[in-house]
Order: sequence, then C-alpha cells, then structure tokens
Amino acid sequence: MPPSPSPIEPLPGFAARLLRWHAGHGRHDLPWQRPRTPYRVWLSEVMLQQTQVATVIPYFQRFVDALPDLPALAAAPLDQVLALWSGLGYYSRARNLHAAARACMERHGGELPREVEALAGLPGIGRSTAGAIAAQAHGIAAPILDGNVRRVLCRSHGVDGFPGSAAVEKRLWQLAHALLPAADLADYTQAQMDLGATVCTRARPDCPRCPLAGDCRALASGRIAELPQPRPRKTLPERGAHWLLLVDPDGPQVLLERRPEQGLWGGLWALPEFPDREALDGALALLGVRPDRATALPPVRHLFTHFALTAQPWRVEAAAGVIAEPGRQRWLARAGLADTGLPQPVRRLLDQALR
Repeated sequence: MPPSPSPIEPLPGFAARLLRWHAGHGRHDLPWQRPRTPYRVWLSEVMLQQTQVATVIPYFQRFVDALPDLPALAAAPLDQVLALWSGLGYYSRARNLHAAARACMERHGGELPREVEALAGLPGIGRSTAGAIAAQAHGIAAPILDGNVRRVLCRSHGVDGFPGSAAVEKRLWQLAHALLPAADLADYTQAQMDLGATVCTRARPDCPRCPLAGDCRALASGRIAELPQPRPRKTLPERGAHWLLLVDPDGPQVLLERRPEQGLWGGLWALPEFPDREALDGALALLGVRPDRATALPPVRHLFTHFALTAQPWRVEAAAGVIAEPGRQRWLARAGLADTGLPQPVRRLLDQALR
C-alpha cells in the first residue's frame, strides 16, 4: 500500500492577502449580501451550485420576493417552488431546498441551525455549502470547497491530480482548513469565491491582478493551464425518447404529465414520454387518436451531466379533456406556463407550440 501523500504546505499570508484584495476588488453588492441573513445565504449558495452569479441574481430576487423567509418556503406547495426554479436546472436542488425548509420547521424551531454538522444533515446541503452558510451568516470558522475555491487552491499550491478524486479532495479539505483566518470569516469566504470567479478563472485567468501571484506555484512553474487537472474524459452515452405534444388549438392548451419524484426532472411537469414510436402510437390509440395524425417536430437535444438526450416531439391536435391518468396528467393553457415547473427544453418547445 503506497504511503499517504504529505500535507500541502500553506502559502504564507494567504488569508490576509485575500482579505486585502477583497476589500478593494471583491463583490460587496450581491442581493444576498444586503441583508445577509441565514435564509438568503442558504438560498444563494444552493442556487450558485454549478450556476454562475449573473444567471442566479434574477432567479434569487424573484424567489425571495415570492418566498421571503424559511417559514414561507416550508409552507409553499412544491409546484410553486419548482415554478420559481424553472430554468435554473438541477431541479433536485429545489426539491431538497423545500424538504430542508420543512425539516427546519419540524426539528429546528423554524430556523436554519448554526452548526456545520446540523446544516450538513439537511437535504441538499453538503459539507461545502454548510461551511459557506456557517461562515457567512454566523462568522464560524468553517472551510468551503466549491469549484472556484478548488481552482484557486490547486493553482496557488500546485496541487496535482483531479480534485474530485477522494485522495485529492481530502488534501484540499485539509489545506482549506489550515488556511482559515482567525476573524473576518464571512469576507474571507466570499473573497475565495470572488477570486476564483473573477480573476483565477477557468479560462484566461488574469494573473497580474491576483494577490497570490507572487508565490503562486502553478504560475511559477508555467502550469496555470494544466491545473486543476480535469476529470478523465468519458464519452457521454446517448439516450433517445419520443415526446407527445397533444394540443387543443382552440385553447390553446397542451397535455402535461408530472415526472416521478425520483429521476430526471423529478416532480416537474413535462410532455408524456415514450421509449419508441410504437409505445407512443399505443398511447394515442388508448386516447382515441389516430397515430397517423402525429406530425414530427424538430428533435430536441439536451446535455445532462451523465448523458445526452435526443427527444423527438410529435404534435397531435385533439380536443382538451382527454386524460389517461387523472392526477398525473393535466391540460394547461398558455397563460399557466409561467407559474408551472417545467424543464427548460420543454418550456421552449411549448412557447413555440402554443404561440
């Protein structure tokens, strides 16, 4: 068994340099910073998972306008939460947010807990998100390790290996903990994320503006473009599906079907989906619709993390009212699209179909 790699030696003055840089160049006017409440910090951190700040800001504002605090989120129906989230992607985040709010009402007196361990025990809150909430909302000394921070640490400290692997991630957590300052935890946490998002970017980092450039190990060794090392490449598997776009043109209305809670687009409303044309034709026959009335629309292609989906939509016109599975299916008019949780590819298709 090979020996464990030695701990990474922290750069001297790392936190102090980041804090000085953040005071003059960091982001201080993000909507979740004013006011910086535990609820707003939590919501922003969940929204920012795999999503850029510029994309998140309008969704965040719309969400807090509708659901301004944790009790309001817990009391809201899941459909409303999913509708507010529609377009942000990774919809399990919204379902977990809703479940965590209800858990807080039941177990934590209607508030988010302060302790990192208790936060990490809530649905959808991992170790890094828990640390970000604790540090920014309460000034607790807790490390974070989101994508921006991984990149900053890997470059500044010359960390080899894919940062998502267990061994490298363990070393990065140890380093992140060792670098924590004794005070100013909220600003320090924001500074790390800001540096990765605005200076130490994935492509074309602005090294001359970086407060760590003087002894950045990747810069000194000419390895900025190499670090952090990427995930070993895999070809995305392909999946196909057939979507039924059953439209009543007099409405206009369209038949929607709720997706199962677990799995792709869980809990959202989407078009009835079938594995092949034969299955779709069988469903049309049960609805009393002749299969030859189906018109093929341009295929819809969508990339997920682990596979690529190509869906073939088929438009069929029929009078509203035909429902094969009451409770799981419903007719929706165009006016109701904005308030319904829909996957973004489906929303774009419906906007065109019901225009």
